[in-house]
Amino acid sequence: MNTPQEKPLPLAGIRILEFTHAIMGPACGLVLGDLGAEVIHVEPPKGDPTRKLKGFGTGFFPFFSRNKKSLALDIKSDEGREIILKLAGQADVLMENFGPGTMDRLGFGYEELSKLNPALVYCALKGFLSGPYENRQALDEVVQMMGGLAYMTGPPGRPLRAGASIIDIGGALFGAIAILLALREREQTGKGQFVKSALFETTAFFMGQHMACAALSDKPLPPMSARLTTWAVYQIFKTQDQESVFIGITSDRHWQRFCEAFKREDLFEDPGLKTNNDRVAQEERLIPEIETTISKLSKTEVLGRCEKAGLPFAPVTRPEDLFEDPQLNQGAGLLETVFPDGVKTKMPRTPIEMSDHDFDLRLEPPHLGEHTREILSDLGYTSQRIEELSEAGIVKGVQE
Repeated sequence: MNTPQEKPLPLAGIRILEFTHAIMGPACGLVLGDLGAEVIHVEPPKGDPTRKLKGFGTGFFPFFSRNKKSLALDIKSDEGREIILKLAGQADVLMENFGPGTMDRLGFGYEELSKLNPALVYCALKGFLSGPYENRQALDEVVQMMGGLAYMTGPPGRPLRAGASIIDIGGALFGAIAILLALREREQTGKGQFVKSALFETTAFFMGQHMACAALSDKPLPPMSARLTTWAVYQIFKTQDQESVFIGITSDRHWQRFCEAFKREDLFEDPGLKTNNDRVAQEERLIPEIETTISKLSKTEVLGRCEKAGLPFAPVTRPEDLFEDPQLNQGAGLLETVFPDGVKTKMPRTPIEMSDHDFDLRLEPPHLGEHTREILSDLGYTSQRIEELSEAGIVKGVQE
């Protein structure tokens, strides 16, 4: 039997042309690249603008660009258009997340490319699916606001975006699923097709549980921070060393184990706290008791007791804490990565385990045009012609 490293990855042999920027498109390409596809990220000779973002966007390009090749190319020039058409004729998938109509204006829309390559799977990652809004521009934060997520996340009267680009990434994952479905169907029909994923409808899908609740409720839903209590103990507590720990007690068995672990047998024996519904009704007197108990112990002591008792618990951490997390480091959670600027760090893997495969780092996030020469050579361009295109500013990154 082959070891995981000896077996081809599931998407080996699939070539993807990626016309993307920011998060949604690059995240889709990242997942497919991790799973074995050859992903060619097409960027202008001056570079994908995402490479130069500051502030919140500083990490966009280096995180979402591993296991990809960089082709730096002026796609608006005649020569650049010719190169794209040659690649599209050979590709299995083209994905894009440009503004509505952009790819059609460039001459690389689905109708045109599907005539060139009927087997092409064409994935458009947009703000909206078909409907009245489909030509609108959208951003992760825009759809979080209009899709109810910001309302559910923030405190009453203060809508707040989630702390990560979850809609961009969620939409990317639905796009990846659509691509895989189209590739599977192509195995039977020989034909590609147009598939689409979108930010707003992804938000609505994530809101499905709340929409279902609203359908069954006779009152407007409050934000999560003001939600009706389901579990009596389901919140953050302060420890003796002023750290924060979340503890969730969602069953009567949890309650018994909590009382034993924290030596509060008096609470367990209290006839008014026997069931979860009893504890919910007594929340005003119960929670201060638990707060007092937790406040007398260090964070390490609280976490240790919770783990030993088998309770749902979590330290409240920051993103930088994940670099040293034992689960991520001793398991299969992080990949050693070198960013284009030379920074060496660890980045999260695509969170999938398969018994026959390891989804490792095959290509570091690329320098601008790092694979231009290789890709053009594979298309049959001679070294002389590649140099001419470089001198004319049509391509970049072709130096030996």
